[in-house]
Amino acid sequence: MVTLAEVAQHAGVSASTVSYVLSGKRSISATTRQRVERSIRELGYHPNAGARALASSRSNIIALMVPLRTDMYVPVMMEIAIAVATTARTHGYDVLLLTGEEGPDAVRRVAGSGLADGMILMDVELDDERLPLLRESAQPAVLIGLPADTTGLTCVDLDFKATGALCVEHLAGLGHRDVAVIGEAPAVYERHTGFAERTLDGLRSRARETGLRLLHRPCEGGYDATAVMVARILDERPDTTGFVVQNEAAVEPLLALLRQQGRAVPEDVSVIAVCPEQVAVQASVRLTSVSLPAQEMGRHAVEQLVAKLDGRGGDEVVLLPPELTVRASSGPAPVR
Repeated sequence: MVTLAEVAQHAGVSASTVSYVLSGKRSISATTRQRVERSIRELGYHPNAGARALASSRSNIIALMVPLRTDMYVPVMMEIAIAVATTARTHGYDVLLLTGEEGPDAVRRVAGSGLADGMILMDVELDDERLPLLRESAQPAVLIGLPADTTGLTCVDLDFKATGALCVEHLAGLGHRDVAVIGEAPAVYERHTGFAERTLDGLRSRARETGLRLLHRPCEGGYDATAVMVARILDERPDTTGFVVQNEAAVEPLLALLRQQGRAVPEDVSVIAVCPEQVAVQASVRLTSVSLPAQEMGRHAVEQLVAKLDGRGGDEVVLLPPELTVRASSGPAPVR
């Protein structure tokens, strides 16, 4: 392994000069800096992370807390995580990925150990038990998600309440009056997960305003669970002509079940999904959808956190506006 002293000898400067070039703590002439940087590249030198952390009181690591649960759509979580990692790298940070369901213990461990300079938390609940400890800690943090009380917090999220409202507006504008919502798994609502609750709030609020009748049913996803749920919905509301789906695992089963029942999409039934773009365009019927801006959320979260670490950022809530893309799955309500 190449040492700092070997870099100094190769560049013809002192070891302290190499250190100053790496840390930026002192002004070094452009010629000397270029000579040192050339030696670093040629020798393949990498500063020792532990020594660098001791010298700067920084670990240059961001802790990303992503509890991986069976009732969540993992590809979206991983897409956000990848966006966090790639954006962090452009700012000179590595990412420590914490996937356990540790709750406050994980926050306590990261904040108390110096493992990371800051934290990004995902899978945020309305009354998230991690937040009191986060507010007490001096360590910078950003939430990808929105709790009920954002006081003293920095948050980045899609505006899920506006997302729900946008879905209702689209269907109401097409003349639909009975709409069913196939939601996330029951456990997601039992935990009061922020994105699911806020979408439902937006759906219900705008449905009341437009006079649209709305029925919401959580669903585990998969063919069997979706079949049971669709049968219950159509038994309870036989005049249903529109579906809003916020459950990636229920999208394709719903489309298959509607085909089996002879209900054409969109001539008989319209379907809107809140899902990743890839899910919408690869479905058996290209879905009208509000896409989840996973990469944008990850990038914004890192930029907010880096600003806080550099002393430039304050507490802020960034809500990304939803965009509804009309495709082949939505059309005018059938004439009864």
